[in-house]
Amino acid sequence: MDPRTVDLASSPWWSVAFGLIVWTWHAGVWLMGNAWWLALIAALVWAGWEAVRHHLAEEALKQRMFVELVPSGQFETNEEEILRFGAQLIRAASAGKWWAPRHARTVRIRLRADGSKPLTYRVEGPASAQHLLQQTPYARVQTEPARPVAYKKSKHTVRAVFALHGTASSKLREVPLQPDPLQPLIDAVADLRSDLGDLAEVCLDLSPASKWGIKSRRWHVVHASRQRARQEAQREARWMAQDSAALEDSWGWQLTQLLAPPDQRGGRRLIRMPRPPRIDREKALGKLMEDTGLVRVQLLVRCSSEETGRAERRLRHIEAALDVFAARTRLSSVGWSWGPVRFGPDSWPWRSRFDRRWASGLIRPGRDSWVRMEELAGLLKPPTMHARLPLMAGDIPTYVPKSSLLPQGWHRGPDGTARLLATRESDTLFEVQVGKAGWGKTTRALVQAVAVAHHGGGLAFVDPHRDSWATVAPYLAHDTIMERTWLFDLTVRDPADRLASWNPLSMTSGAAAHEVTAAVVDAFATSLGWGDANAPRAITILTKAVEALVAVNAKAVAESKADCQATVFQMRPLLTDATFRALVIARLTADAQRWWTTSFPAIPADALPTVLNPLDRLAASPVIKAFLGSPTGSYDMRRAMDESKVVWICPAGTGPTDRLLTSMIVRDMLRAGLSRRDLPEKQRTPFRLYLDELISLDGSASTSLAEITEQLRKFGVRMHGMTQLLHRISPDVRTALLQNASSLSTTAGSTEAVRYVTNEWGDQVSPADAAELGRYQHWASFTVGGTRVGPLRIRGPELNEVFGDLALGSKTKELQDAADTHTDAKPLAELTAVASTHEAIVRAFLTVPGKAPGPEADTSQPSTSQPSPGATRKGQFA
Repeated sequence: MDPRTVDLASSPWWSVAFGLIVWTWHAGVWLMGNAWWLALIAALVWAGWEAVRHHLAEEALKQRMFVELVPSGQFETNEEEILRFGAQLIRAASAGKWWAPRHARTVRIRLRADGSKPLTYRVEGPASAQHLLQQTPYARVQTEPARPVAYKKSKHTVRAVFALHGTASSKLREVPLQPDPLQPLIDAVADLRSDLGDLAEVCLDLSPASKWGIKSRRWHVVHASRQRARQEAQREARWMAQDSAALEDSWGWQLTQLLAPPDQRGGRRLIRMPRPPRIDREKALGKLMEDTGLVRVQLLVRCSSEETGRAERRLRHIEAALDVFAARTRLSSVGWSWGPVRFGPDSWPWRSRFDRRWASGLIRPGRDSWVRMEELAGLLKPPTMHARLPLMAGDIPTYVPKSSLLPQGWHRGPDGTARLLATRESDTLFEVQVGKAGWGKTTRALVQAVAVAHHGGGLAFVDPHRDSWATVAPYLAHDTIMERTWLFDLTVRDPADRLASWNPLSMTSGAAAHEVTAAVVDAFATSLGWGDANAPRAITILTKAVEALVAVNAKAVAESKADCQATVFQMRPLLTDATFRALVIARLTADAQRWWTTSFPAIPADALPTVLNPLDRLAASPVIKAFLGSPTGSYDMRRAMDESKVVWICPAGTGPTDRLLTSMIVRDMLRAGLSRRDLPEKQRTPFRLYLDELISLDGSASTSLAEITEQLRKFGVRMHGMTQLLHRISPDVRTALLQNASSLSTTAGSTEAVRYVTNEWGDQVSPADAAELGRYQHWASFTVGGTRVGPLRIRGPELNEVFGDLALGSKTKELQDAADTHTDAKPLAELTAVASTHEAIVRAFLTVPGKAPGPEADTSQPSTSQPSPGATRKGQFA
């Protein structure tokens, strides 16, 4: 009877057992005979399943989205925000299609540097997790949509896979958040050069932990711990047996046995094997104990370059940077070396596998690739404010001679090479320089002025000391610049020295009468501290006097008698000489005459000196009297702006009288800039004002300086201010300068002096850092493309090192002559004579034959500047 046909239900138990044994025997024989076929079928099934999983993984990974995290300059975070972000990433990794294989449920953090930016931080994950990836718990981080990374084929590319090496339960080093844990990685890629095709990328792939995978790994870890405990117990037993045997074989022990009584002699000792210690499960599992925050990771690195050796060096730098996380467990590259040959992800046949994982985001982590979120805290965030970001070549341009760029200073890059940084003309609107005297503020401004002049731009440099003109002259002595150069040097002393002239009341330029009047009155008022609260009468008198003389000048120009225009020095006879006043009033409109005939006679005599005293101080200076005493002049700031002139203005000093003149000049700059509103915006050529020694200008022109900063940007006027002590500038001007400054810089100085600038940079530069700067060293920040760059430590440029080949010392005399010719400069003595006799010329122009004097004229009074003792009340105000 065939045992395979036994009826097991009706057979005794021994028959059933025998039948099972026989059946098992025949099944084993059949399996042995068909093993190859079964193995082939199993291989085919496994290959088919892997092909399906691979296809599903590829389909799932095709639907990815990319975002770039852009932190602000003040971004900082804490461990709680980092853990929340990590949990959000794991949720995003699990948000893919339900049929996606586990190794395709990943999210990737890509740290990328190509020489254009210090380190970009991107997150890549399933498209279905868009709502998770576009939001972060970081308050000062913006997420911007990004495109997939496009690669160009490089001559040299190296690859590396980093795995956790150490015990399964041990953790990576807990790296503090300050300084930034990414700093070593930032330093490793700081000297990348985009022109050499340098590229470095670090990809951290995260995958949710599998429950069965965690349980399996825990069982292995606990089992391995128990095995080690047993081995330790066995090893200890062997050591004890060896120690006992060594003791029994010793001479001392044998002699003791011989001398001891027979009944007290012991036999050989019995060694009891020590019991293995109890395993502490929590200690053995370590970081694997808790499921929360446990993920599997894969760290891939790839570096490329067009130059031999640069990619390999970059990879070694990145390896060193990752050592910051090393503790009992560390991140080390996978592979091994045999002499000069290295086997790993960069070698065949592992390279193709690496490239697939790199391109797709598939994760093939190692056995011990389990980490907790807090171990990766340094990589789960963009660079914070505590990171020192290097200045990349694309962050700020390098100065090119005869271009629209403005040279700013020499900066030494991470690779040790220095380059002359520059800012674009459109980005550099207003600049403030602070620091002690002789530390390079004016020198840096002169370099910029020369650069602007050689590019064809217009500028006005106001220097109260004149030394700058002698310094810069050899670099401006070129034909193309000579024909555009104006010089207004008020430091002349010799009667034969040539001096240009300016009539602030002149109407030859075609300016509106009310604008000219406002410019002169505001200059006087701001310089003298007049206001509606403390000097309303003085302002009124001055306004009406200037208004009347401007009206006279308008008529003179209309009658082609520009040489008969009145100057500021004709305000005294207008206010004190009844005859002259009557001649002026006769040329005014009825509305203008009404104030002179009704209001002016009621003004007390003691009110006039308030207005006359400043005029007398101006007239007391021969140079200022010569400069302002001519009816016409070449000083025309509106023309200088429109025709891109190179204007050098050297006031005589910083006393009260000189400050009044400077106030008039600065106010006229404001008027000229505002008057450009009649030009289309595209025709407003940029014009730069360089104002040295702002302290001396601020007291007399504080309102004008603030308004220039606040209003003239749209009219193409830019301003650069230099001062030793910013806290001595009036609050309104200081606030306007700091608010609108495109560039801020400071040299060495007292902590109080530099504090206003360093405060604008937060904690990046302290006043103590700035106070210890050497000569020509600056801390500076710039605006490039609407973004602030810096603060950076730079060395101020010098004229001879930037424009040494442009210096023409032999042509400085020719430049001086050209500047004087363009401004129609005349000898000081001649201009003084003109100013002294010009009142008679104006009287002659105002006297119209056959027409009686005005209604206020008192013909009985002589034409003098002082009233007679017996004058009537009406005459007292003459």
